[in-house]
Amino acid sequence: MLISIVIPCYNEEHTVHLILEKVYSAPLPKGCDREIVVVDDCSRDGTRRRLEELQPQFGLKLVVHEVNKGKGAALRSGFEHASGDVIIIQDADLEYDPNEYPKLLQPILDERADVVFGSRFIGGESHRVLYFWHSVGNQLLTLLSNMFTNLNLTDMETCYKVFKRDILKSIKLEENRFGFEPEFTAKVARLKLSIYEVGISYYGRTYEQGKKIGLKDAFRAAYVILKYGLFR
Repeated sequence: MLISIVIPCYNEEHTVHLILEKVYSAPLPKGCDREIVVVDDCSRDGTRRRLEELQPQFGLKLVVHEVNKGKGAALRSGFEHASGDVIIIQDADLEYDPNEYPKLLQPILDERADVVFGSRFIGGESHRVLYFWHSVGNQLLTLLSNMFTNLNLTDMETCYKVFKRDILKSIKLEENRFGFEPEFTAKVARLKLSIYEVGISYYGRTYEQGKKIGLKDAFRAAYVILKYGLFR
């Protein structure tokens, strides 16, 4: 089975080499191979140049946006170039650990799940202690999403979403920025798929370290939940 790891990337010059090393060397279940698809979303630092240097080393499928479009748009580009049976979404920072791929993939390999969410809020894994209000916002958005999808997720906003690639044939993704997370959740919920959660570790960044999501993204996420919950 081929696993496509799709990495949207924007201004990650200082971490992209480290995350690619982790993704390239991460363990996979027996019988699985990987392809790494990286989308540079018109980075303004040296990320694109760094990716071009690293492309031969890691065998990257490199997609480049000449205009910054946002995480959701970058993911759509990555999905278009992914050829695997299963897709893993991986952020380009170091907040999520690729060593956890096996447990994220196992429910799909066992033919129990179509989609797996990696939850930062369940299980006994390690978590960096950071922003109280950021955590409250995540949980409120997850609650609001659950109200419209009738799911009982604990972490809708998680980066780690793992799913069978064929699902993309049944949904049309439209959101360009961080609204991707609630949009994807709403649309896979509507398909009545088998959805699982797996506890993961989390090594959050501060804003000084390059964290990008902010208050306006939270308001957008709430709007997206209502948009796809009420009207689509």
